[in-house]
Amino acid sequence: MKNVKIAVIGLGYVGLPLARLFSTKYTTIGFDMNRSRVQALMDGHDSTLEVPDELLQAALKNGFRCTSDPEEIRGCNFYVVAVPTPVDKNHNPDLTPLYRASETVGKVISEGDIVVYESTVYPGVTEDECIPVVERVSGLKFNAGFFAGYSPERINPGDKLHTVEKIRKVTSGSTPEIGKKIDAVYASVITAGTHLAPSIKVAEAAKVIENSQRDINIAFVNELSKIFACMGIDTQEVLEAASTKWNFLPFKPGLVGGHCIGVDPYYLAQCAQGYGYNPEIILAGRRMNDGMGEYVANQVVKLMLKKGIQVLEAKVLILGFTFKENCPDVRNTKVVDIVRALQSYNVCVTIYDPWVNPGIARKEYGIEVVGQLTDIQYDAVILAVAHDQFKKLETDRMVKARHVVYDVKGVWEKEVVDGRL
Repeated sequence: MKNVKIAVIGLGYVGLPLARLFSTKYTTIGFDMNRSRVQALMDGHDSTLEVPDELLQAALKNGFRCTSDPEEIRGCNFYVVAVPTPVDKNHNPDLTPLYRASETVGKVISEGDIVVYESTVYPGVTEDECIPVVERVSGLKFNAGFFAGYSPERINPGDKLHTVEKIRKVTSGSTPEIGKKIDAVYASVITAGTHLAPSIKVAEAAKVIENSQRDINIAFVNELSKIFACMGIDTQEVLEAASTKWNFLPFKPGLVGGHCIGVDPYYLAQCAQGYGYNPEIILAGRRMNDGMGEYVANQVVKLMLKKGIQVLEAKVLILGFTFKENCPDVRNTKVVDIVRALQSYNVCVTIYDPWVNPGIARKEYGIEVVGQLTDIQYDAVILAVAHDQFKKLETDRMVKARHVVYDVKGVWEKEVVDGRL
């Protein structure tokens, strides 16, 4: 494509790094409905910490800009949609952000333009749900007046090694020619290379099974952890021994949250059910992983009772609240399940996580997260998230004489904990 002008719609963990990368090669505008988010980015700071301030500020100096005014992205010819695709309280896919983004695109798209979706969806959503919205709002005909593609995001929040340009990109287009054009645009900035899928549905399916596969594998080791706990066998030691075989997959037990792994399997399951097939393994894996927070809380309570520690109004410290280590992302965190389960025993829970914005935790979950520890001594300490600053943290000063230390992540030495997954 000549004279490519890109608009990235949605400036979160996925959209901003991609927009910043595109801006190194093309005229790029980032669009987000959140005005305070846009202002912070224009001031040169990304609160998600996905794009370092120096890179963002350099991009702004080179012409990259962010806006919450749809009129400012009119005149672009390559639109990229990177908005969240959550599930509702009943685990049904919520496509509302995609519908709204598609309406925004429809208002500004012109003859011959391309819109590429990056949000994780089940096969068929781009062409059956999103494109009709763009058609209706724009008045243009799909594959005549405008074209589309799908290139699933693969960003790993908090990962400074596998950044967006270093992760191979799957691309696709609504026609073979458009697929090649989309692939060329991405290939020009993705140093890891691209893979042009034969259709949009193939690209959609590829993305949704990536995280479903990981979810199932983690569910398997979570179940192993429960079995071995009943048998008095340390799961981490079992996995260490088993991993000496060359083809053993090194998955570890733990909480499964976040915007992808804990959500995408439900999209795939919903799609399968729409075709009359009831998925068994996928949903069984989800049930296993969704129950791990409560399981951890119950294990801690059992250990406390065995040591003669009164559970009622006991003081418990949870280290970490984000859904994964070394990032401030609290979307779909499963640490909240540990908190709720402990509170059902009338336990006094303190959550310490220096990575978290307390205001976001309060708004999203109604939970207070502290950024500093005090001199309070606790009846139990739970390592829930393996932030680097927690790995060598000594708990001696934090706990009472009789106490329980539980390691969800398996990063502390076995000798210093009372239990671990």
